[in-house]
Amino acid sequence: MFPVPTSLSPSRVESFLSCPMAFRFASIEKLPEPPSIPATRGSLVHRALELLFMLAQNERSAEAAATSLATAIVEYRADPDFTNLHLSEAQAAVFFSEAADLVDSYLRMEDPKSVRDIGLELRLEAPAGELSLRGIIDRLELDPEGQLIVTDYKTGRAPSANYEQGRLAGVHFYSFLCEALFGRRPARIRLMYLKTGEVIEATPSAQSVRFITTRTTAVWKAIEKACQTGDFKPRPSTLCGGCAFKQWCPAFGGTPELATVEATRSFAAVVAG
Repeated sequence: MFPVPTSLSPSRVESFLSCPMAFRFASIEKLPEPPSIPATRGSLVHRALELLFMLAQNERSAEAAATSLATAIVEYRADPDFTNLHLSEAQAAVFFSEAADLVDSYLRMEDPKSVRDIGLELRLEAPAGELSLRGIIDRLELDPEGQLIVTDYKTGRAPSANYEQGRLAGVHFYSFLCEALFGRRPARIRLMYLKTGEVIEATPSAQSVRFITTRTTAVWKAIEKACQTGDFKPRPSTLCGGCAFKQWCPAFGGTPELATVEATRSFAAVVAG
């Protein structure tokens, strides 16, 4: 009934596990989604840090970080992900102030001059059986012993203990990609939560990398079955309040078959303001 995807990213895997129906709308039918303040702010901060790390190590000062953020803000003022938020000047000032706070928090967490980065915003893809696994590594670096370190910036709050392993599973995904493409397994994977200043670390192993491919293949098989049967079950949770597809979800009395036309119309209205 639906085309089966041939590749998966960590976010798509977690999306299906969180709610198969939302996955259908976003990843199979590819319905347009209005931008959100948290996601756009996160992208802005990622861009600012990318610009900072494009400088030579000895040039990565607090002043350089502020300049990098200012450059990123100029870029984002013309980006649809920002313009389609339709923020007032006062709201935009708060938005950019919160981004600056996250960049300042990053600077308190580590000295960027000490980081030996070898890759920024790396888009990687590698085969895993019939499936292709893909992802974007925020930062790949070398530790003092020359071992690979994967660092992922997070601009939301750190997860509770119940959800921490789920977040780390996404970064273990990057361990698989590094080993498949570079022939080297990272020595560490790090999640840097800029909002709270917390860092969560894990050491990937051969077992954890195998687990990622096994888990992702199992999820893909479930997606394949859902595509063949058309049975994407909704999974109501606290996330439903912010779901862009809630009005078409059968769990809330919606009709999924109306989503394609109505979502396109709604998105066009958001863009038009």
